[in-house]
Amino acid sequence: MSQTVVVTGASRGIGLSFCRLYQSRGYEVYAVCRSASEELTSLGVHIIDGVNVTQSQGLERMRSVLENVSIDLLINNAGILRSEVLGDIDPDSIRQQFETNALAPLLVTEALMDGLAANAKVALITSRMGSVTDNTSGGRYGYRMSKSALNIAGVSLAHDLKPQGIAVAILHPGLVGTEMIGGHGDITPDQAAERLTQRIDELTLESSGTFWHSNGDILPW
Repeated sequence: MSQTVVVTGASRGIGLSFCRLYQSRGYEVYAVCRSASEELTSLGVHIIDGVNVTQSQGLERMRSVLENVSIDLLINNAGILRSEVLGDIDPDSIRQQFETNALAPLLVTEALMDGLAANAKVALITSRMGSVTDNTSGGRYGYRMSKSALNIAGVSLAHDLKPQGIAVAILHPGLVGTEMIGGHGDITPDQAAERLTQRIDELTLESSGTFWHSNGDILPW
């Protein structure tokens, strides 16, 4: 019996690469997105579109489609990046990033919690820009704050899900050349997905709640 993975933000970038990679590994792939791209549709995976992870109706649609599915791996990948500088702060932009980057992964995990299989894994795709120690350049207020919030949510999830045998990975993909950052990066989305998948494979209950770079380094909080 094949294993099942659910990927949010699946229509492009790292999410699309995750879908392609796990399909090649024989997984049943459920791709969650607002609207499916041609590339995603061409894979022939299970697509759950029309889902905005910041809205209750989107979460309910996702939950209802997956109601009878046993989930071995949940990858919370959906995220957005905006830019704010001191003196020109847009509070609505920051709120939107909090809702998408921090609150939505928590609510997605909660919505699908009853469907997580024994010994399932939950992966949160975060960023080292959420590290307080690593912040040496300032700026990017909404993104940094929202990813810090996601990181602490991941630690709490690791504690709360451990009694069920479910481990949580908190993962920084690296500087990936996705559309979100204009295509400029050190690695491609496919390379990022491969490295992140290695970290997920290595994840255990003992390492649950640790903040990892996709290259295997442990990152500072």
